[in-house]
Amino acid sequence: MTQAIEQAFELAKSRFAEQGVDVDAALKQLDQLPISMHCWQGDDVRGFENPQGALTGGIQATGNYPGRARTAVELRADLEQAMSLIPGPKRLNLHAIYLESDSRVERNEIKPQHFANWVEWAKTNGLGLDFNPSCFSHPLSENGFTLASANKEIREFWIEHCKASRKISAAFGEQLGTPSIMNIWIPDGMKDLPIDRFAPRERLANSLDEIISEKLDPAHHIDAVESKLFGIGAESYTVGSNEFCLGYAASRQTALTLDAGHFHPTEVISDKISTAMLYVPRLLLHVSRPVRWDSDHVVLLDDETQAIAHEIVRQRLFDKVHIGLDFFDASINRIAAWVIGTRNAKKALLRALLEPVDKLKKLELEGDYTARLALLEEQKSLPWQAVWEAYCVRHDVPAGAGWLDSVRHYEQQTLSKR
Repeated sequence: MTQAIEQAFELAKSRFAEQGVDVDAALKQLDQLPISMHCWQGDDVRGFENPQGALTGGIQATGNYPGRARTAVELRADLEQAMSLIPGPKRLNLHAIYLESDSRVERNEIKPQHFANWVEWAKTNGLGLDFNPSCFSHPLSENGFTLASANKEIREFWIEHCKASRKISAAFGEQLGTPSIMNIWIPDGMKDLPIDRFAPRERLANSLDEIISEKLDPAHHIDAVESKLFGIGAESYTVGSNEFCLGYAASRQTALTLDAGHFHPTEVISDKISTAMLYVPRLLLHVSRPVRWDSDHVVLLDDETQAIAHEIVRQRLFDKVHIGLDFFDASINRIAAWVIGTRNAKKALLRALLEPVDKLKKLELEGDYTARLALLEEQKSLPWQAVWEAYCVRHDVPAGAGWLDSVRHYEQQTLSKR
């Protein structure tokens, strides 16, 4: 730790101690909160099944910044570069289309062996893996329906795909010693107004019931369902709505996924966390930055990101909330996007951990809202940045914007040659 950063850290510790905050305990807790980075930022959600295929299902990666990963080897190298610039524990979130095989494998026939290289890489890098079925960008999803399709053959194909994905997820958890959370999101919906809103949702519930019918060890695998407001091509009706997924997760006791970009522009997921936790055993958060709606911009250290972190910390949801990221920006350096977004998510968690939660709750319970507001506002000016920089140095990563030099060097030596 450089002398200036160490001195600033010691001063910051004393300032936070005046508020009753144990900085060392906060950093210890931060080291227990991994962020699951999403692999699809590195290759614009192409995957390796058919990397030249067009994206469908309301998914778009905009921009043409040079250096997109074209193979799993390139993607893993890019991830390692990004992770080397991010302090603290991390995980990796994979989609099914990131399998590796010498020959084409249909999605309902994917197996753990197709992800063996990812598991070995995760072991080497001390990472946990999370997983997602890929129910988009496929000939059998082009009519806008998958698990809710009225066509039994199409529906059965996607059920088989999700069942196969669960086995892969469970294999991840068993081999890596940390449960894999598997998130089911589907693009099903209609561009214009439907006549029958009920039947597709009934089919989706039945499909999901069949998918999760086999009980898997929760020490290895956790099921989650993800809602959406709407997507491109499904502007008027989304089968897997928030009400559907909340009801399903509560009634079947699966995890519920809340994506920051999947709601109306005036809605925020930070306010939904406390309600959902009354009814579901776990939450998976996809931290993203919507601009108007699901546009998945790089995560900023903005009010909502901070509010999400506050909810996790204030309610002590450390063992019940899984934090993942979900954005894909092809208009800027993709590795820089990972670094910026993940560091910001971790900064938000640190700032939340440096809050005198017990003191604030006591003031609130006593009805002293004046002191509550005063302390909350003064908290914003306390030297959390000095603690962050010390945390970075402890994890041997750049404390400030120096990480950008490393990204630029990698861009010149590696990305520019692709």
